[in-house]
Amino acid sequence: MASLHEERRIKQFRGVLFWLFFQRPVSPTNHRNSRLNSSCSTRCRSLRIEYKSISSCARNAAHGAARGYPSDDTQLAFWTLEHLLEHGRIVPEELLRTFASRRIFGIGSTVRDANHRFLAGLHWTECGVASAGNGALMRIAPLACHALRGSLHRLIPDTILATAITHNDSMAIAASVAAVRTLVQCCFLDRAPEPEWWASQFIAALKEHETEFQYRSRAPAYAGFQGSLWQFLERYLLQPSRQRLPLLEALDWYSGAYLLETVPTCLLILMRYAHDPEQAMIRAVNDTRDNDTIAAIVGAFLGALHGTGFLPGHWIDGLAGRTREHDDGAVFRLLARARSLHAAPPRQP
Repeated sequence: MASLHEERRIKQFRGVLFWLFFQRPVSPTNHRNSRLNSSCSTRCRSLRIEYKSISSCARNAAHGAARGYPSDDTQLAFWTLEHLLEHGRIVPEELLRTFASRRIFGIGSTVRDANHRFLAGLHWTECGVASAGNGALMRIAPLACHALRGSLHRLIPDTILATAITHNDSMAIAASVAAVRTLVQCCFLDRAPEPEWWASQFIAALKEHETEFQYRSRAPAYAGFQGSLWQFLERYLLQPSRQRLPLLEALDWYSGAYLLETVPTCLLILMRYAHDPEQAMIRAVNDTRDNDTIAAIVGAFLGALHGTGFLPGHWIDGLAGRTREHDDGAVFRLLARARSLHAAPPRQP
């Protein structure tokens, strides 16, 4: 039987996964536009204009009272969890086969291209695309479960494999490793860390795993930048002047699907709001462009810190829990199965 201390860690690991599901919010006061059961980024932007703020999940009149339908973030993350539960490790060919054989809502171009390569008969080692998009980072959180099952030796190798099958890129792989390492560390914290901790954790991990490949920013304010993700974070994220700006103004590097934008955006939100998980999620949804993915990533870290106890009841009630078209409750069944991962006391790296 798990001790009270171990039980708390289990709840935090469960929180890593559960918070992933809260990325499809819509206005809580008017649901006439609540058909948000596919890609939400563009639709959420239009809803923000109409309602000013988004803070609850949508119901879909075509599907009864249930709400919170999956995006590609939810699908790929929970299929990765399902894969880990079945195999105990990442089997790259089988995980890619799962991605390629199922319908993915709002699929990103990199994952789509990798799937097409696999279905065309290429070996899994030839399917990954040289892309610094966030389509691997958004689904990588389940790898933190290796710490729960006492298999830390698989944490980094499996994270690299799970990323490279679709995103065979230095920044993408390093960002996934940094995220999983930081997620595991979060599960052993008793409170939200100091703001600078987030940047220091990521930068340290990125320095170990990024190559010397040079990336450029898409944002006019950073047109002269050429370097790695850790260099961008070290140079710009911790600027004292940035910490005093309203969040929307501080995100002048954009907040799209490019990791040079996604990672600093997620870190800045956590630096400001990790102590207040509800506000962190609301800001991730309302103040960013690729808001479903950014909310999924931010949500995983909030779950690692706070578990599931801080989730507002109105975010949970009536959730469909789908990962596919008609598998109601699949998310909750996978979460219940994930509890069996407690084969040994959670281990801190």
